[in-house]
Amino acid sequence: MFRSLRNFARLLKVARTLARNDALFTFEKLEVAPGVAALARLLAGPRKKEDRSDPDRPHLRPGQRLAQALNEAGPSFIKLGQSLATRTDLLGEEMAADLSELQDRLSPFPTALAKAAVEEEFGAPLETLFSSFDDEPVAAASIAQVHFAVTTEGKEVAVKILRPGIEDAFRRDLELIRWVAGLIEAAKPELRRLKPIAVVETLAETVELEMDLRFEAAAAGEIGENFAGDDDFHVPEVDWQRTGKRVLTTERLAGIPLDERDALLAAGHDPVQVLEKASNASFRQVFRDGFFHADVHPGNLFVLETGAIGAVDFGIMGRLDLKTRRWLGEMLMAFLNRDFRRAAEIHFEAGWVPPDRSVDGFTQACRSIAEPILDKPQNEISIARLLGQLFQITETFQMETQPQLLLLQKTMLVAEGTGRILAPEANMWLMARPLIEDWMIENLGPEAKLRDAVGNIAHAVERLPRMLEDIQESAAMLSGGRLKLHPETIKALKRGSHQGIGLTPVWLAVAVLVIGLAVFNLS
Repeated sequence: MFRSLRNFARLLKVARTLARNDALFTFEKLEVAPGVAALARLLAGPRKKEDRSDPDRPHLRPGQRLAQALNEAGPSFIKLGQSLATRTDLLGEEMAADLSELQDRLSPFPTALAKAAVEEEFGAPLETLFSSFDDEPVAAASIAQVHFAVTTEGKEVAVKILRPGIEDAFRRDLELIRWVAGLIEAAKPELRRLKPIAVVETLAETVELEMDLRFEAAAAGEIGENFAGDDDFHVPEVDWQRTGKRVLTTERLAGIPLDERDALLAAGHDPVQVLEKASNASFRQVFRDGFFHADVHPGNLFVLETGAIGAVDFGIMGRLDLKTRRWLGEMLMAFLNRDFRRAAEIHFEAGWVPPDRSVDGFTQACRSIAEPILDKPQNEISIARLLGQLFQITETFQMETQPQLLLLQKTMLVAEGTGRILAPEANMWLMARPLIEDWMIENLGPEAKLRDAVGNIAHAVERLPRMLEDIQESAAMLSGGRLKLHPETIKALKRGSHQGIGLTPVWLAVAVLVIGLAVFNLS
């Protein structure tokens, strides 16, 4: 009871912030806790006024008002807004796009606290770790801020430090957000297919990983290994000796932000070539590796002096298993080839749409979404917008939420926006199309199917000794204990499995004999 009252008080506080920014429509749309919305309006006081006659203060759209309110509500709600930016199925395309522009920027905390946190993390005076440490942070966000420094060995580095007390603040706010998600599922059963609680848990897991900077260091190390030897994409090296739970130290990158087209031209870089490198790197992360940078706003991507793309801030990463990557690749190619029937079938084969829905109906829906987008000039085709509109038809076809694809769609949306600023005449996905086609041939062609078959056989061989033991036990029960394999036979089979022996006729004969005897005893 006390926890519910505490959460109610916190919810009212957040609702007041929404009311002041004229963004209470979120509560009203969900029809959850209507009393909170009404009370918040009474307690909010005067709303922020917009002077529509002032050209410097244009009329704000609902999504912009919501972004403004979430930014005011604090770090946890900034993260929530960024997460909601993937949910075109809930908020619509325009509002989701407005939330995708929600900037994770806060006022910096005092440098003295930053230095003290470094010393506490490593149990050593700052001067024994760094010969210089900039007082002014170069970036300050909801979870951490970054200072440039020089190590005692003379290396230029970037030092990321968690905000003091941020863990407790997020823990309190996530408890509230979980409580609200539970209210939504209880009050609106029809929204359960959108998995609000599961989405909150995904957010909580993401935030938890972000608040242990060793995980970010590990992500940087993994993606760095994936791109080892690639001259077009550079990941800063981690200084593991100066990295801990609350402090991350990496190589300092010097470059031009990806969206500063004029500066890139002045430095002699070709924007189209830069975009091609960025799109190829995105393809390799998503399809080749299944591990991708999911926070690709321009502040995290730079063009280095060599022309390579440099990436920083690996706190938010996405993963896709091989099966999902295959479905996704085939679906994208089906849409680009205007094979809407195949695009629809893939959704059913992947289990994203229930089997009792109409394939013909979903094919028609795919065509209605894709045709207006694919008919645009090549440089205006948006695959992210196409995916976003697909997610919006979830209610009609009872599609289940796919969190991994939502994160990818948001990442694609941001990347496309940056690409249009960088090279308005080009399209990053059409640039990467040859790579996608080659990857599809490699992973869905005859050779790939043969590799899958061999892999399945090898997996079966590994499991066969245990299966034989299970079959023997089952047959023994059915036959009253009359059927048994000799212990040495089982040992030999296990020994053969560990030594990599193939699926020989003897193995098959033993399996058939055991199964045959079991069936005989059943008859």
